Amino acid sequence: MLAEVRVWGRTIGAVSWDRARDCALFEYDAAFVSSGIEVAPLTMPLGAGVFRFPELDRSTFHGLPGLLADSLPDAFGTAMIDAWLARQGRTSASFTPIERLCYTGTRGMGALEFAPATGPRPTQGTPLAIDALVHLASEILAHRDTLHGDFSDTARDRALRNILRVGTSAGGARAKAVIAWNPSTHEVRSGQITLGDGFEHWLLKFDGVSGNKDRELDDPQGYGAIEFAYANMARAAGITMSECRLLEENGRRHFMTRRFDRTADGHKLHMQTLGAIAHYDFRLAGAYGYEQLLQLIRRLGLGMATVEEQFRRMVFNVVARNQDDHVKNITFLMDKSGRWSLAPAYDVIYRYNPTGEWTSVHQMTVNGARSRSSPRCRRR
Repeated sequence: MLAEVRVWGRTIGAVSWDRARDCALFEYDAAFVSSGIEVAPLTMPLGAGVFRFPELDRSTFHGLPGLLADSLPDAFGTAMIDAWLARQGRTSASFTPIERLCYTGTRGMGALEFAPATGPRPTQGTPLAIDALVHLASEILAHRDTLHGDFSDTARDRALRNILRVGTSAGGARAKAVIAWNPSTHEVRSGQITLGDGFEHWLLKFDGVSGNKDRELDDPQGYGAIEFAYANMARAAGITMSECRLLEENGRRHFMTRRFDRTADGHKLHMQTLGAIAHYDFRLAGAYGYEQLLQLIRRLGLGMATVEEQFRRMVFNVVARNQDDHVKNITFLMDKSGRWSLAPAYDVIYRYNPTGEWTSVHQMTVNGARSRSSPRCRRR
């Protein structure tokens, strides 16, 4: 299968699957090479030739270059797609990474788009029933390997189609949705359509979803309120954060944050996580340090103000016990002129599990240390 990769209405290149090497082959379009717009400046600088990265870990990059792997759904979105595949009589293993990109189509985070698009088509902007989405998300996460249920009920089928549209393109392991929100009427619609007057692009993280977690403990109900408090703490500490709110519904408090990959007028910004832009594997806890991140910021020419901003975030993570500070929780943005910037901080929350495999210590090192008890941290 061959997929076309686009950005801002122009073709970047094409990606296909090499069955012999079990990895993707990517090649830039000649016209895009002449544009000088570097969408992957560190790992795939513009030029002729075929890019392939069979050495990258399959569980993280799925045989794709980081530029494209960033567009794949994470754990929650994958669970949604697997539920959809079950309805089609297909297994998850039969759905190739290229097909998953085409399923994302034009609905992904950032500005990359993939054709031919095969996922759910956008519908007219009708209000979303958050309660129904929460219950269905819980069911899918609880039975992600065995969900072959009956969706003949009209309301239930509508909820599944809605959650496929809004829940499969948002990144991250936890249950969330891309929404359009009207701050005047508080109406919530799918964020995959052209916004009407008064609507804005937001991400909504579902509260009260059973089985909702990253890699260790389930999130308790009220987790969104904790993230909201942490976002306000970070902002008070001088850290750049997107606008955040809580959406209260049936005793739940869903955390909402304004999308930083969309401008105020709805235009898309290209985005790459630290893991994607540098081919860093987020599963390798402790393999990368904040010093490498600061060096990368300077390589992108972002200046000392950005270095200071990231240093402030690092200190906040240590002091406030945000220990799930892996390389997919840091993102860079690029506008149509090719100018890069550091995205606002996100996923800033208390994450410390003293007996856990992951968050008992930090995911990135500071001067080689991953915890306050390290001898490096106690030196004076």
